[in-house]
Amino acid sequence: MSSFCVGCGNSIAEGERFCAACGRDAQASASLPAIDPQVAFGLPPETSTKAIFSLICGVFFIIVPFSIVAVILGYIALSEIRRSPGRLTGRGLAISGIVLGYVGILLIVAFVGLGVYEVRKAERDINEPAGERSIVASMRTLNMAEIAYGQAHRELGYTCSLSQLSGAWQISSELVGGRKHGYQFELKNCTSTKPGGPVAKYQLLAYSADPVTADAPAYCTDESDIIRMTKNGPAHDCFAMGTQWNDPGTKSGAVFQ
Repeated sequence: MSSFCVGCGNSIAEGERFCAACGRDAQASASLPAIDPQVAFGLPPETSTKAIFSLICGVFFIIVPFSIVAVILGYIALSEIRRSPGRLTGRGLAISGIVLGYVGILLIVAFVGLGVYEVRKAERDINEPAGERSIVASMRTLNMAEIAYGQAHRELGYTCSLSQLSGAWQISSELVGGRKHGYQFELKNCTSTKPGGPVAKYQLLAYSADPVTADAPAYCTDESDIIRMTKNGPAHDCFAMGTQWNDPGTKSGAVFQ
């Protein structure tokens, strides 16, 4: 009774041990890898569908789901191709899909990381106090706004209202609200030199708005536009104990009597 070679499918006559076509031992253990019948009978190999779809998804690697699918399908395709002795092809397609998928995942991770970094940087810029020059620049802006307000309202002079300054000089909404760079800006002690006359004097303080950093430097100025600061003393001691802040900028001021 004849049989078939499990290696190549060739017919083996009864009593023969070795296949005449491939030389395989017909009595060898069945655990040896078998040849796929399609290969044995000369059928053309097929390209793995999963490998094809892996490459297609990899082309669209910039889209998160496609990158992940490209990697998954690529590995599945390689496994199926490895287990099918010659019946499936497309190893190169699968590898290309996997590479493109990983490129997409890395780019996405990089974009997410950059976005998180920018968000945290913006939060630090908002919550952390700015440097001395930024705070002094804001005080200069408010002094210029006081001058513009006094010139526009000569019968009134200066003002102790930050909201009124916005109509006379372009100041930010943060300064109108009295808080910027993590500092509180406060106008006080607006007085005139004669009863019923225009306000000719004012004081402007800038101190940390965060109670935790209450010992941060405090700044003060008045209609003279001279900026003073204390390193860690109370803000109300700035005019008496503060030292002049050295600034190469030109100082300007006006007095209304």
